[in-house]
Amino acid sequence: MTHEVTPRRVGVLGGAFDPPHLAHLALAQAAMAQLSLDELRVIPTGQAWHKSRKLTDAAHRLSMVKLAFAGLAQAVVDARETQRHDPSYTIDTLNELRAEMPAAEMFLIIGADQAQSFTTWRAWQEILQSATICVAGRPQSTGASAEFGVENAYSQRFLHLQMPAMAISATDIRSAISSHQDVTALVGESVARYIAAHHLYLIP
Repeated sequence: MTHEVTPRRVGVLGGAFDPPHLAHLALAQAAMAQLSLDELRVIPTGQAWHKSRKLTDAAHRLSMVKLAFAGLAQAVVDARETQRHDPSYTIDTLNELRAEMPAAEMFLIIGADQAQSFTTWRAWQEILQSATICVAGRPQSTGASAEFGVENAYSQRFLHLQMPAMAISATDIRSAISSHQDVTALVGESVARYIAAHHLYLIP
């Protein structure tokens, strides 16, 4: 008698995490609950091809991510993109994870803003074949229909995560820190302590 083995469900959550904040944590929790994930790979960006701003040193961002996600048992902080010497592309990461976990079912978790630019990503059609795209909330209706027509064309490859509205952005957090404001309520106590101890984001 043979027993079918249910494939492991692995989420992939990438981002600059500069710094990680409570909206990132809420997204991770929503994804784990709504997708029944066995594991969530949290992957800080290395050299982001789409970012004009120089990111904070990867060692600091990795340390903050480990602190931010320490309470989530299924979360695994994955440093692979920060170890690349060339710009980081999502397709490369997915291909590597697929090679390491060939039987896993992959879920790529992105924000609604990232969804709008999805067709500008390298090898986006290949990404669609590698993972189910899980969007946090629905894209804004104004001007979004033409840009996000890809979801209509590949509806079976997209899911939407139900998320509380959280008006938190890393840009605003960095600005607040440079103005010497307390951001503990936005990033959590452990990350706030780390930022203060290492004097991060004091220069706008």
